[in-house]
Amino acid sequence: MKRLAVLFALTGSPAFAASGPFFSLFNTDFVVLIAFLVFIGVLVYFKVPGILIGLLDKRAEQIRNELDEARALREEAQTLLASYERKQREVSEQADRIVAHAREEAELAAEQAKADLQASIERRLKAAEEQIASAEAGAVREVRDRAVTIAIAASAEVIGAKTSAADQNKLIDSAIDEVSARFH
Repeated sequence: MKRLAVLFALTGSPAFAASGPFFSLFNTDFVVLIAFLVFIGVLVYFKVPGILIGLLDKRAEQIRNELDEARALREEAQTLLASYERKQREVSEQADRIVAHAREEAELAAEQAKADLQASIERRLKAAEEQIASAEAGAVREVRDRAVTIAIAASAEVIGAKTSAADQNKLIDSAIDEVSARFH
């Protein structure tokens, strides 16, 4: 079936449709040839090929300009990208330095806080020791004063019982003379 269709297509071609001499107006091939040559002549007369070439050249120039502009924009974009990448690296490095510096400061602050705490503890211990020493000295003084008071009371009792009133007056006068000699 396919072979038959191909056979009919080949036998019914337009070249076989023309009848008679070729240079006759009744020959369709000749008429089509003349119409085509007239059409080409009209195109040449109105300089259509030049206009088409000019339009094509203009379009080519416009495309070339757009390509150049696109290249320039691409180069500018690449420059900006490189600049931004460089700035991003710089900012990243700066952030790393800031973090490192903050860590160092935190470590120093921690060490300083430890030293301050140690000094505070030492001051408090020293103050407590001083308070204990002061309380101890006060207690010793109080015991000594009481011992002196008791000794004075006991000696006064012993002296009062063993000495006469005249001897007691002599002892008082001698004590007054001794005290006044020491103060003057």
